[in-house]
Amino acid sequence: MKLNTEKMIAEKADGIGTMIFNNPARRNAMSLEMWEAINTILEDFENDDDVRVVVMKGAGGKAFVSGADISEFKEKRNNAEAAAHYAAVSEGARDRLGTLKKPLIAMIDGFCLGGGLAVALAADMRFASEQSQFGVPAARLGIAYAFDGLRRLVSLVGPAIANEIMFTANRIDAKEALRTGLINRVIPGDELEATVRALAITIANNAPLSVNASKVTIKEVLKDSEDRDMDNLVRISKECFDSADYAEGRQAFMEKREAVFTGT
Repeated sequence: MKLNTEKMIAEKADGIGTMIFNNPARRNAMSLEMWEAINTILEDFENDDDVRVVVMKGAGGKAFVSGADISEFKEKRNNAEAAAHYAAVSEGARDRLGTLKKPLIAMIDGFCLGGGLAVALAADMRFASEQSQFGVPAARLGIAYAFDGLRRLVSLVGPAIANEIMFTANRIDAKEALRTGLINRVIPGDELEATVRALAITIANNAPLSVNASKVTIKEVLKDSEDRDMDNLVRISKECFDSADYAEGRQAFMEKREAVFTGT
């Protein structure tokens, strides 16, 4: 299975799988090929036990993802049928981001706009440089933003701020994004890579079953009560207590050393 393409790069090191949007000439605007590659890369990361956390970032230092590659619209979104195919591929990729079992971090340096914001919203955490800008230009393009992207936006910033972002199509800076809850932290640009990497390594060194249990449970918390799978939460809790990692964690604590977790 070929992971890397011209515009999408996958790297693995120190328990971290890194997915890089590599279209800097267009500020990492998403092409159909790039949407398709997301599924391939994430499937590989999901099935590799050595990968414990995933980081996604943009190449070039100017943008995370600046939206869709509009230069493709004339050919690949030129009518309702073509637009439906494009939407199916892009929505499938965003759904794959949202269903990834491993922790997903968005490292944002520069523009994070439109479909790029939808990609970032699918992450569990978002860390941005001071120069980053956020926005959804849908109202200026005459298009409708997808439900999942809006659901995640509203869950983070609330309906009033979501309305302002969507109705005005204005951009907000990193400071405002932090104030509204859109991102976790603003980090100086020259420290962003090292800070996110250190955080990712910390997560990778923690107990995978425990981290996964937290990710699953937090998602259930956000659902309506009648839609929650409480039986699954009981099951994954038992898995943690019955795991070798739980025994290792206890033993490491007693011996005052760092635990070495295997995910079993």
